[in-house]
Amino acid sequence: MADTPFIPFTRPSFDEATIDAVGEVLRSGWVTSGPKLAEFEAALSDYFGGRPVRCFANGTATMKIALQVAGIGEGDEVITTPISWVATSNVILGVGAKPVFVDIDPVTRNLDLSKVAAAISHKTRAIMPVYLAGLPVDMDKLYDLAQQHQLRVIEDAAQAFGSSWKGQKIGSIGDLVSFSFQANKNLSTVEGGCLVFNNLDEAKLAEKLRLQGVTRQGMDGMDVDVLGGKDNLTDVNAVIGLHQLKQLPQFQAKRTELARHYFASLRQEIQSAGLESLHLELPPENFTDSNWHMFQVVLPLNQLQVDRAQVMTELKGLGIGTGLHYPAITGFSLYKKMGYQVSDTPIAERIGRSILTLPLFPGLNQSDVERICKSLVAILKKHAK
Repeated sequence: MADTPFIPFTRPSFDEATIDAVGEVLRSGWVTSGPKLAEFEAALSDYFGGRPVRCFANGTATMKIALQVAGIGEGDEVITTPISWVATSNVILGVGAKPVFVDIDPVTRNLDLSKVAAAISHKTRAIMPVYLAGLPVDMDKLYDLAQQHQLRVIEDAAQAFGSSWKGQKIGSIGDLVSFSFQANKNLSTVEGGCLVFNNLDEAKLAEKLRLQGVTRQGMDGMDVDVLGGKDNLTDVNAVIGLHQLKQLPQFQAKRTELARHYFASLRQEIQSAGLESLHLELPPENFTDSNWHMFQVVLPLNQLQVDRAQVMTELKGLGIGTGLHYPAITGFSLYKKMGYQVSDTPIAERIGRSILTLPLFPGLNQSDVERICKSLVAILKKHAK
């Protein structure tokens, strides 16, 4: 494999104009939160139809501050999914509340909204759905449920920048909507994130919470009336975001093209290998709502003689990187100590130990996809029972 280039599971795309713009910010001498941050927030507000937007140091801070803005704390419960990056539930614990995990839909791999009502108690204050791989939940059902039970909704849309629901951008509708701009996201600022708000009062509160609770007036006036943290985004990150936002349409078009090719290539390879009886679960074929942040398959482990780790190892040996997004949160030691059990959400448990993320990023090409699909199917055939 020495002559075959390695394909990582993801790689950010930064053009020379973006790199030059970062240099200009560094040369300006103003590198922390300043004019570029204000420009980026204004551009994001335009993108989301004029709703207030504030940026933060990362997508974990956005969710933490969303919970604080919603007034959620000690003794409250927040309903969420066990299939997510652990930050989703860690921030709930971080404000003193309790995550309540509801099982997932086996097709979308998102929170099963039909099971949420049964998990609502007198302590429930919010629902925090996660849009895995960029695919949103049924927004109509989500907000009907929230309205019926008078709950806040904090959308963990970390992976869903550029996704939509019935023609409306995720973030242009809804309650509190949290996005991540981490390195592997469709729009990256290297590290960062933003929150979209319903009103300016909540946006102003979030501004204070992201920087030590400070409010300034005039040349020398300063006050602190809430306990804040240090979660501001820098101008260096913001200028990257401004350039990424301009390139987002071409990034999205390429991701969609590659996702379509994945479906075609996998089906062709499976047929060629005579593996139609092998139940490799593909993602929902949704080219209307998803931004195709990731392309994930669920391995038919009960039909294989090896586990997922071996499949990943053999793909790496063929020069193909893969990812794991995600094991069930309830299987982590921290959560087991609190009494959570993976058996309480059996669909999430199965998906969590079987899901595999294949490479998908704008720098990939169709021949790469074909190589990945051929390699994966060959490994499955080799180890099929």
